[in-house]
Amino acid sequence: MKNLDTSKIKNIVITGHSGCGKTALAEALLYRAGVLDRMGKAVDGNTVCDFDPEEIKRKYSINLALASFEYGDFKINLLDGPGLIDFAAATNEGLFAGDTAIICVSAKSGVHVGTVKAFQAAKKLGKHILFVVTKIDDPNQDFYAVLNSLKEHFGAAVCPVIVPEIANDQFKSLVHLGRMKSYTYDKKGFSVSADAQGIVLNDKEGVTADSLMNGLSEAVAETSDELMEKFFEGVPFTQEEISHGIHEAMRTGRAMPVFTVSCTNPAGCDLLLEFLKYMPAPSAAGPLKATGKDGTETKITVDASAPTSAFVFRTVADPFVGKMSFIKVITGTLTPDKDLVNAASGASERVGKLYTMLGKKQTEVSSAVAGDIVIATKISANTGDTLCDPARVLSYEQVKYPNPTYRMAVKASKQGDEAKISGGLQRLLEEDKALSFGLDTTTKEQILAGLGDQHLDVVKAKMKSKFGVDIVLEEPKIAYRETIRKKTDKVQGRHKKQSGGHGQFGDVWIEFEPTDSESLVFEEKIFGGSVPKNFFPAIEKGLQDSVKKGVLAGCPVVGIKATLLDGSYHPVDSSEMAFKIAASLAFKEGMKQADPIMLEPIGSLSVTIPDDKTGDIMGDLNKRRGRVLGMEPVGDGMTVIQAEAPIREMQDFTMYLRQVAKGMGEFTFEFLRYEPLPSNLLDEVIASVKNDDEEE
Repeated sequence: MKNLDTSKIKNIVITGHSGCGKTALAEALLYRAGVLDRMGKAVDGNTVCDFDPEEIKRKYSINLALASFEYGDFKINLLDGPGLIDFAAATNEGLFAGDTAIICVSAKSGVHVGTVKAFQAAKKLGKHILFVVTKIDDPNQDFYAVLNSLKEHFGAAVCPVIVPEIANDQFKSLVHLGRMKSYTYDKKGFSVSADAQGIVLNDKEGVTADSLMNGLSEAVAETSDELMEKFFEGVPFTQEEISHGIHEAMRTGRAMPVFTVSCTNPAGCDLLLEFLKYMPAPSAAGPLKATGKDGTETKITVDASAPTSAFVFRTVADPFVGKMSFIKVITGTLTPDKDLVNAASGASERVGKLYTMLGKKQTEVSSAVAGDIVIATKISANTGDTLCDPARVLSYEQVKYPNPTYRMAVKASKQGDEAKISGGLQRLLEEDKALSFGLDTTTKEQILAGLGDQHLDVVKAKMKSKFGVDIVLEEPKIAYRETIRKKTDKVQGRHKKQSGGHGQFGDVWIEFEPTDSESLVFEEKIFGGSVPKNFFPAIEKGLQDSVKKGVLAGCPVVGIKATLLDGSYHPVDSSEMAFKIAASLAFKEGMKQADPIMLEPIGSLSVTIPDDKTGDIMGDLNKRRGRVLGMEPVGDGMTVIQAEAPIREMQDFTMYLRQVAKGMGEFTFEFLRYEPLPSNLLDEVIASVKNDDEEE
């Protein structure tokens, strides 16, 4: 690719609900731009952007793909993101790197939660928004119902530009309202144009091109006083005024154009490509928040003349190529073998060869100017790191990632693979920032957390294909505890054994009582030297070992105080080991007398949901033995519910919330404290804990 300046670069991220045709749109645009000789299909596993083996197998996108190509004098970086909620991390990375967001909407199924979430995310990041309605040639399409739905959801700024002519429920042609021309397409996406004045766009509802043109003209008029005056005077706009006005209205957020394409037959993709050339350049995007070396906050605009700075927005762990870092250049020019500073670590970083990507195909480039997106291999920087000129060290604000809430325990399917699991998952953690992995110190299990069952299923598959290790995912164990509820009289623990030579003798009297301390509290109130002081540490050690396993289910014991009151010893047969055993015997007997109970962990829950779903969530929390503490509206039709709930009841809450809130809910859930387990669950819990111990 030839070197281009920033004004000739267009970074376009394609997003939207799952199944709305995002990857198909990318494929159609590449084909119509002359990059591809033929169009692939996701169902056939031969598209440019869905090249990962898991994507081919599953027939949906799971990664963010980059497809860069030249179109005329411009370079277009297409970023195709997944639509499934489980892979939202990749979508967020694409929205960071893109400057214009194409939000795909199916003409068949219309606006869904993925459409709304994509719009909200793009709006929050200040991206320019363009709606593209796909699948217009589907027999069950209803474009004009979808258009009305877009206006209902996203307001009057929704502005149709390319609309279909529908006759007898069949797609006939596309009409460019700005030009007032209709385009009839052949199977290869080439068109014949005709005048569209007076054309009926929807024969059932009588929608005409002239009626829709009024809305477009109003959006154009709002871009300047001169055009507004002309609009009120009833003077038609010229094609140049309309074209300039649409782009200006989009740049300022006054209009969100709506285009229509087919994708299976790339009808409309030629018009969309022409429009993309006039999308705002990276330098027209809003400034990025950054923190200087001294901690001061500043805002940086895309500027090729400033000292070099670049942001690593995505990492791919490739077992053959090595680590691939997707980089957006923010300022200056990035060149191979340039010495930069990693602002996160302070270490020097020399970037080797740079590449641009067309799906999985790499093409080496000599440089990348501000605003461009390139790939570097085998650098030490991680996702979220800023590489910058030593003359100006700064860190850009991080990409926001969803909170991983779906937890599963990870085990090797065969012995000896534990090291492989840790190494492989660490590589995948570099790639996917919506994953977390670590040791649960209470249950000693390795816990993998993600965004849902499909997310973790893909991780499992990647561990097999990339790192050659089979993992098993199981529900995590619950870290139950045991404690006592009443104080005992002094309890004797006596160990006496004679087996030739020196025997073993230890004798203690210990009082047990509840306490607020998590760990064992040990005291001694011995009078008269009935037990020598040198045996006290052994007695305490025996008790410390004993509290690791209670008498009910073998769970750790908390909230217990042991006071050594009396005992006896033998001048020859007594030993530290004998007193350790005596203390453990006293503990077992004391626990039985002290009314032992099971404790279960309780978590603090904060769940954000649509207002109309609060009743469903509160009802579900009641079934889960939860306690709702309060609710608070937070705007935009959302409410936050604060609650407490037992951890054992919340394993599937991620999937339940997604089902009920249709993907619009989110939550955090953290350990809070322990509470007594209800007696009706005691037998079930004891049986499950003992069963887990036997399996180990």
